Amino acid sequence: MQNVMRGRAGQVVQAAEIGVVHLHGERPVQVPFQLPPEPRCFVSREDELAALDGWPLLVVSGPGGVGKTSLALRWLHDRRAEFPDGQLYVDLGAHAPAGPVPPEIVLEWFLHALGVSEVPEPLAVRQAMFRSITAGRAFAMLLDNAASAAQVRPLLPAAGTVVVTSRWRLSPLGVEGARFVEVEPLGLRDSVRLLDMIIKDDRTSTEPDAAGELARLCGGLPVALSVVGARLSARPRRSLGRELSELRDDQLPELDEQASVRSVLDLSYVDLPARQARLYRLCAWCPGPWFGAEVAAAAVGEPVSQVEDDLEELVEKNLLSEVADGRYGYHDMLRTHARSKHDPAREAGVRRVLEWYLAKAISADVALMPVGQRLGPGYRSAVAMQAGPLEWLEQERANLVAALHCAHSSGRPELVWQLCEPMWALFLNCHYYTDWVETHRLAIQAARSCGQSLAAARLGNRLTMAYVNLRRYDDAVAELDAVLAAGLDDPVSETTALSMLGRVHLGRGEPEAALDCYRRVLAVRTARGRARGIGMARRRIGEALIELGRTDEALTELELAEQLLDDPGERARVRTFLARACAAAGQVDRARSLLSLASDDLRTSPLHRADVFVALAGLAADPEEARDHYRSALACYRDPADPAAVRVRALLDRHEHESTADVIPGQATGEQERGSH
Repeated sequence: MQNVMRGRAGQVVQAAEIGVVHLHGERPVQVPFQLPPEPRCFVSREDELAALDGWPLLVVSGPGGVGKTSLALRWLHDRRAEFPDGQLYVDLGAHAPAGPVPPEIVLEWFLHALGVSEVPEPLAVRQAMFRSITAGRAFAMLLDNAASAAQVRPLLPAAGTVVVTSRWRLSPLGVEGARFVEVEPLGLRDSVRLLDMIIKDDRTSTEPDAAGELARLCGGLPVALSVVGARLSARPRRSLGRELSELRDDQLPELDEQASVRSVLDLSYVDLPARQARLYRLCAWCPGPWFGAEVAAAAVGEPVSQVEDDLEELVEKNLLSEVADGRYGYHDMLRTHARSKHDPAREAGVRRVLEWYLAKAISADVALMPVGQRLGPGYRSAVAMQAGPLEWLEQERANLVAALHCAHSSGRPELVWQLCEPMWALFLNCHYYTDWVETHRLAIQAARSCGQSLAAARLGNRLTMAYVNLRRYDDAVAELDAVLAAGLDDPVSETTALSMLGRVHLGRGEPEAALDCYRRVLAVRTARGRARGIGMARRRIGEALIELGRTDEALTELELAEQLLDDPGERARVRTFLARACAAAGQVDRARSLLSLASDDLRTSPLHRADVFVALAGLAADPEEARDHYRSALACYRDPADPAAVRVRALLDRHEHESTADVIPGQATGEQERGSH
């Protein structure tokens, strides 16, 4: 008899007998449809739309504001049904104030969007994983505002349709078989049609000459036409001739296309009410790709209720875009224009925005991890976020990282390390390693410059955890040496660093050195007399003793640890290792009993429960039973590309190709630390 499963599935259980089954895992991965909304007003472009059909790699190029993104969005939205596996989007930031987004960061975003929780660090490995995951999928990608072919090339998937927009032609992508579609400024007739569509009355037909001249001064650029059209739409009694006169009065003496577009934007800006003009100026300095109403309110120092209507007005005037529900952003041309308008309150506005992000991140962190020692002063008055703290941190991640970089570049080191501290729960749960490493390196440097040695040590230990999980052991040791050399009178930092150093030694296959580290941890924690800390240290000692083959000693340490720990999950972890020691001592029945108890207490910890199934596979009486346990272990992983899942899959493949099971009982998955040392 064969049990065969084809297609896609979440968790799968195969067993000879089933009593009570508990399936626990992370929330299911949604199919990503990340495209911004399609353009509200769109004219012509029939030839360009037709040219996009039937080609897997498309490069849409043209000058700024010509409508490249609108063209790509219209084409992709019209064909959403052709891409059932999703549509990915990223603004590659060719003209962003912070500079272009590196491809390794984009790949991390995409892999997480596709359900990968453990993203490896090297660019080449991320590329390979991305190609493996996208092979055979019917999906589309919009790579907006590309800076170069070199930025795009690592992002190309194994299958699907890719649309790239750029102000440059990116001709080197021809080697990859790209089709190039050039977008020219709209002709006079189509420019007037776009104006007419935005104005929504008969003024373009009753004043055709003025309409044509307005279109000419906008240079055929939809972004400028949208701004002037929105002005006229809001003033139904204003003639096009009067608008044209005001625009001419405001022009620079030497009129060229760039100057005329600037004049269009200047005229709309000058006409803004003072509150909207201030909002337009200051929000352009908000860090990150987008911002919400609360951030805008912080920028101008006013209540949210007083800025919401103004934001909507700026959207109606096409000076802001609503990139998603309640989220706003600038076209890069408009951001540059807004930043060119001096505002003496700019620095104060930016600081208020950074402090808003800090307060909200602290609120989310306290909700996720109510117990723990924090050092930032913002925690003294923190109130836990009531709904979706982890979801908020994930949604705002790009803005939080940008805020930290903004604090760094603007010389606010005290905010750099404080912004990093509350992102711990995000990185611990979601493993965004690129951001994890980058933010912590900046924060450690900032804390040291502020004389915050304790904060630097705590952040250094957190950075080390990322390095250990990434198997960057040399970097981990360098960071731990700095923490231990600081000579702080802080047992928490010292014992955490020693415990992490022990993990480094175990990872390098040096259990004797690991054992020495763990015994030093035990000595410090025994002196403090805290039962949980002592129990965790003894568990670690037991792990090292198992690796050394000193089974009797391991049993003693792990039995003591089991007695000291009250938390069911922590006790279950001890029982998993205790079962390994029992198996090594020939106490197979006791090992199975311990693993059964551990499995029950780890129902809400699927990754640790996977370790239990792997250990049970090592105790299996026959190959088929072992394979069943390995399959159960794999079902615990949401992400098949998780390095631990890959190792389990390798063990399962090995058993499927062997007639007898010969795996030594053990923890094959490799531990991803969850915050206890």
